[in-house]
Amino acid sequence: MRPVKGQEDPEREHAVGTFVRQRRLSAGLTQQQLGELAGVGKRFVVELEGGKATLRLDKVNLVLAVFGKRVGVEDAPRAGAAESDGDDGRR
Repeated sequence: MRPVKGQEDPEREHAVGTFVRQRRLSAGLTQQQLGELAGVGKRFVVELEGGKATLRLDKVNLVLAVFGKRVGVEDAPRAGAAESDGDDGRR
């Protein structure tokens, strides 16, 4: 999950980790137990909860799936209104 240059968002990187930690604790699971349920190692859970910026997306989704979630796509904030998303409207 390498950010695009100039679009790093430390708060967003920590948001997934915070969500996982809160849900794990609410479920009464240890990091080891969550890792076993998701099929990843404890170290991965520690890194995810810690907000590590470079993690494998497939493994993040394995952990999130334990809680019925997955990583999605959303529009990024734009630096200027004149920028295009690649669709110039021509056919």
